[in-house]
Amino acid sequence: MGAENGQSAEQAQPIKQRKNGLYQGVSEELAANMRAGWADTARDDLAPIEQAPNTARRRAALSARFPGERLVIPAGNLKTRSNDTEYSFRASSEYAYLTGDLTQDGVLVLEPVADGHEAVLYLLPRSNRENGEFWLDGQGELWVGRRPGLREGEALYGLPCRDVREAATEVARDGANVRIVRGHDAGLERALGERSNVERDEELRVFLADARLVKDEFEIGRLQAAVDSTVRGFEDVVRVLDRAEATSERYIEGTFFLRARVEGNDVGYGSICAAGPHATTLHWVRNDGPVRAGDLLLLDAGVETHTLYTADVTRTLPITGRFTEIQRRIYDAVFAAQEAGIAAVRPGAKYREFHDEAQRVLAEHLVAWGIVEGPVERVLELGLQRRWTLHGTGHMLGLDVHDCAVARTESYVDGALEPGMCLTVEPGLYFQADDLTVPEEYRGIGVRIEDDILVTEDGNRNLSAGLPRAADEIESWMARLRG
Repeated sequence: MGAENGQSAEQAQPIKQRKNGLYQGVSEELAANMRAGWADTARDDLAPIEQAPNTARRRAALSARFPGERLVIPAGNLKTRSNDTEYSFRASSEYAYLTGDLTQDGVLVLEPVADGHEAVLYLLPRSNRENGEFWLDGQGELWVGRRPGLREGEALYGLPCRDVREAATEVARDGANVRIVRGHDAGLERALGERSNVERDEELRVFLADARLVKDEFEIGRLQAAVDSTVRGFEDVVRVLDRAEATSERYIEGTFFLRARVEGNDVGYGSICAAGPHATTLHWVRNDGPVRAGDLLLLDAGVETHTLYTADVTRTLPITGRFTEIQRRIYDAVFAAQEAGIAAVRPGAKYREFHDEAQRVLAEHLVAWGIVEGPVERVLELGLQRRWTLHGTGHMLGLDVHDCAVARTESYVDGALEPGMCLTVEPGLYFQADDLTVPEEYRGIGVRIEDDILVTEDGNRNLSAGLPRAADEIESWMARLRG
């Protein structure tokens, strides 16, 4: 990286101090030189972003829900990784959903007016070249790259744009009641002080989670694009399994990450690249274990698009390309459970139904194998199957991998499915390596199969159908890719 704070030792020579500028420790001649001779790069040919009509409709629904109140939705700020380095910025999902803007420090404010709200977008303007911000500030454009100006922001997002450095004063001024989406911008929360109330603020966040349960056509298109890239990422992994065997699970993680960064913004969550007994650990993201012939690889990964919609897909693959008898027995049980779960996804069905159907199938197999004592109804009533099934069978999917997590219970887990909802169906069986209650041949085997399912008017559509699921199809697919 470059010199700390953008200043070399030569630049740090003391000069006359300026009270209202950043030119401290550089020569007057250099300061004058850096102010002049720059071309005007402002653009007047920008078209609105594709989802601008959608974000406008979403803001209108938000306005109708909270009349007469000032609503503040921040993008968030950079977070320190270590010392003077930061994590890559990722805008808050609420802000992205309502604006389509993904830049750091942005703030959407809905200011109440007589007939609803006036929406204003507060953004960082172009770096100031007169006061040296352009090249002396660590976030100046000479260091981190050009950003759109305020007029360009207005063209892109269809909103009036103002300097974000005025936002704290504006949101805290007297007048309307204020609500803010908390957890993203501590500076704004401090500025609001007692004007903001935790319980009232949570109502705003919950409303936005509820609103995101049903996806519009733009969102469905982005989810499909995320899944399509994810399918290609899984194909990439299969092609290099021999190299992963010579290294570790990290090779698998890196291979999928390359696809995510080339075709999208990032991975939507930490990839789970779990080989052998690591597949029995639900959130195995260390990815530092060996990849051995004869074992299974549980790969749970998803590409996040440039608009932040993410896929979430899991396949459990035989590293050699062919399942052993016991591996196939367990795999087929999970496949049958997933088939039952997917079949239960349809408009009007209770959200919990697909989970219940999948759990029933898994419980039936556990009883049939003699692992747990039946009958099946007793097992389900007492939840005895959960020692080996561990988790729920799915969750909503969208801007977050576990989307709409704070939506009302009656809208989500106790609600009914509607066309436009997108969810995962992902049953699994996990036999820990040290589980003495199961036959030795089962120990250390974990299987999960996960697909992204869109609820349609007449049933459902598997967005991730581009990846095979049945055991025979998996083997044929892997053989084809590995030549």
